[in-house]
Amino acid sequence: MMRVDDKDRLSAFMRFVRGTHLLAPHHLPQHVADHVVDLGLVDVHLYVVDLQQKALVPFLPTGGPNGAERPTVLPVDSTLAGHAYQHIQLVRQDLDQGNVLVWVPMLNGTERLGVLAATLKAPADRTPGGASLGDDAEARLRLLASLVAELLITKDAYGDSLVRLRRTAPMGLAAEIQWALLPPLTFADDVVSIAAALEPAYEVAGDSVDYAVDAHLTRMAIFDGMGHDLSSAQLVSLVVAAYRNARRLDQSLTETSRRIDEAVSQVFVGEGFVTGLLAELDTDSGMFTWMTAGHPPPLLLRNGRLVKTLDVAPMMPFGLGLQDTEAWLPSLGTEQLEPGDYVLLYTDGFVEARSPEGELFGVPRLTDLILRSLAAGLPASETMRRAVNVVLEHHGSNLQDDATMLLAQWRPAHPTMLLP
Repeated sequence: MMRVDDKDRLSAFMRFVRGTHLLAPHHLPQHVADHVVDLGLVDVHLYVVDLQQKALVPFLPTGGPNGAERPTVLPVDSTLAGHAYQHIQLVRQDLDQGNVLVWVPMLNGTERLGVLAATLKAPADRTPGGASLGDDAEARLRLLASLVAELLITKDAYGDSLVRLRRTAPMGLAAEIQWALLPPLTFADDVVSIAAALEPAYEVAGDSVDYAVDAHLTRMAIFDGMGHDLSSAQLVSLVVAAYRNARRLDQSLTETSRRIDEAVSQVFVGEGFVTGLLAELDTDSGMFTWMTAGHPPPLLLRNGRLVKTLDVAPMMPFGLGLQDTEAWLPSLGTEQLEPGDYVLLYTDGFVEARSPEGELFGVPRLTDLILRSLAAGLPASETMRRAVNVVLEHHGSNLQDDATMLLAQWRPAHPTMLLP
């Protein structure tokens, strides 16, 4: 039987949801603040992660708190809020007067959007530093964070408030085109997980990544266009559109590659080309099939080590007008995955990043970095974030070439990615 308190909480959440139907994106923080007391909380602040996942930026009500009450930007790598974000865990912080501050990850599926900071009265029987907030409090916080995350995604399409908030530097036009093309960079269900990353976030032009998870089959692709300017972004946007068009027509990898090559050849007429890798994962059987158009081969990671490089005879890059020659015809590779295997797709911008002294980052260092993060139990999205940060640090934080990665795992017998 539902208790009176339970009915009150349910009614409060229903009122909260009903009030969001006629809500502009910039009004979301105020809407949350207006329902804090009804939801049994003392205070709530929203923090969204910036584009490079280095900082948690407060999303304040319009004309929100000023002075000492104004929340500050929080570094992801050195704060309790950042710890909650990195590890997808609730993190508790004891405050004065018996209150407790809880940092709660905001997730859309498994995509990390930021954290919610909620202040609430600690249970009367809980001592400072105690192990539990109480099941009811934790359930309320998780539900509120989930609702806010869904609202961040759905309301984002109607305004630029969140887009501006997540940017800590001016974005170039080429990068604007590329980010508009991207799918969510994190996904997981009970059979496959995907995490991707690309840099330099505000200047990326010629790299892109795409995927689609459907019944029985997950398709993925990674592209690296010639050049690093606006024409490169236009080139790759055409390639992604051609890839999606063929994919949505349920074309084979061979036919898809032909359509991409044909589109680039017709529009750019010998003035541009793109390397790329197209792949399919049969999520029922674990059979991985791929082809490469002058692109670095995928890497197979298993049981904490690099098992092999998935080599296959490459075709020429897309756009060279070779559809009717033997040089164009792609060779398909196949590899039977084992449950828990990862496949890493990447562009050369990551492995060819050089230190100020000229040292290449290299494939061994990249795979070791990824494997150590996974072995530590970090989510794939956090593994990607840390890998990007290390590569940027190696290169002096200013990559000269676009760099993109996609890490996919086949996990038919594995639990879904850790959620709070």
